[in-house]
Amino acid sequence: MSDQLKTFNRILVANRGEIAIRIMRAASELKIRTISIYTYEDRYSLHRYKADEAYQVGEDDDPLKPYLDIEEIIHLAKVKNADAIHPGYGFLSESVDLAGRCREEGIARKSPNK
Repeated sequence: MSDQLKTFNRILVANRGEIAIRIMRAASELKIRTISIYTYEDRYSLHRYKADEAYQVGEDDDPLKPYLDIEEIIHLAKVKNADAIHPGYGFLSESVDLAGRCREEGIARKSPNK
């Protein structure tokens, strides 16, 4: 079982609000750096400031749809060298498409030292 253990250094949290904050708190306790996404509408939301890094996704007039934009989230994760994406609850948490794209792009891979 231990050969299947994955170690992450950076995780992109693809959610917002209290859910994102809880994920970031847990990641912080595990010494994992966090990357947050937010929309223009959420630019003053606490989850943006709790992350080690935060980036706006989507256009200024689109408050929720960018949280569902798998390609933009994958692109940002790759550009920012995220080892994994945590979808939180709702939004993308049950998306087979997100899981497939992560696999295709090598996101959430095993640590090189394992």
